[in-house]
Amino acid sequence: MEKKDMDWGNIGFAYHTTDQRYVADFKNGQWQEGYMTGDATLVLNECAGILQYCQEVFEGLKAYTTADGSIVTFRPDLNAERMMDSAKRMEMPPFPKERFIEAVEKVVRANAAWVPPYGSGATLYLRPYMYASSPVIGVKPADEYQFRLFCTPVGPYFKEGAKPITLCVSDFDRAAPHGTGHIKAGLNYAMSLHANVTAHANGFDENLFLDPGTRTYVEETGGANFLFVTKEGDIVTPQSDSILPSITRRSLVYVAEHYLGLKVTQRKVKLSELSEFAECGLCGTAAVISPVGKIVDHGRDICFPSGMDEMGPVTKKLYDTLTGIQMGTIEAPEGWIHKIS
Repeated sequence: MEKKDMDWGNIGFAYHTTDQRYVADFKNGQWQEGYMTGDATLVLNECAGILQYCQEVFEGLKAYTTADGSIVTFRPDLNAERMMDSAKRMEMPPFPKERFIEAVEKVVRANAAWVPPYGSGATLYLRPYMYASSPVIGVKPADEYQFRLFCTPVGPYFKEGAKPITLCVSDFDRAAPHGTGHIKAGLNYAMSLHANVTAHANGFDENLFLDPGTRTYVEETGGANFLFVTKEGDIVTPQSDSILPSITRRSLVYVAEHYLGLKVTQRKVKLSELSEFAECGLCGTAAVISPVGKIVDHGRDICFPSGMDEMGPVTKKLYDTLTGIQMGTIEAPEGWIHKIS
């Protein structure tokens, strides 16, 4: 299929309306048959549950053109499972895993011309989401829901190469103990917006959120998990019940252990020990790994030896290996690559 005529390297990480999207409705206690549509608009009752009480969950994954010309997605089964977990926590009917994967396949095939070519650095971003569609005025779960999945091509996250960023230790809390920090719901991201705008206004790229109970331990940023590298070259990731279980982080941990032979430890990480690490990165779907060069704790600079010029050596190996797996230049573990066409 002929690709769209786009300057793939310069489209940015932005929304572009594509040809088709998938829709399925939950009515009368069950999911209805799904369908494809070219209509990108939604029509909602003014009292819809999503508008009144923010009942919504979502996911994010990508489709790629690999080195052999195939179109694939990366571990969509894990996105399906995480969305089911998120829905249960929000008292929403989980969208079945097999139907989630079917929706991914249908949307990617229908928009194959929008999947950027191999080597462009761009990818097709997939956004599955589900929201309460029926009217709700009392505080309770809605009766009806809609699952939708659309896609948009996005440019390379690091157009000029991955330059280390600077974080600040936030005075805001990202999630409450025993709250919703471990699920992918829009409400968690909405509350981070003010903190992000404040950080940017003060010259920082992102926030580092601490645990809300003691404000002693590192949690995550507004949308990514942390990964630290010790001076011995080992990997440490923060452990907490209120951070989102990143699929990218889980994949990087596997790569570290089974491809690079590195020791990996998941444990609570104190803010006070950050100066002991050699490298730091943020893990997420959009960038895979964003290197962190400095963290500022209320005027105190915590500078990582990897510096502010480029990714640290261990972080770079992790990044190159995982992106190689995604793009088909490195053999993937069984089940990681889901071929579409």
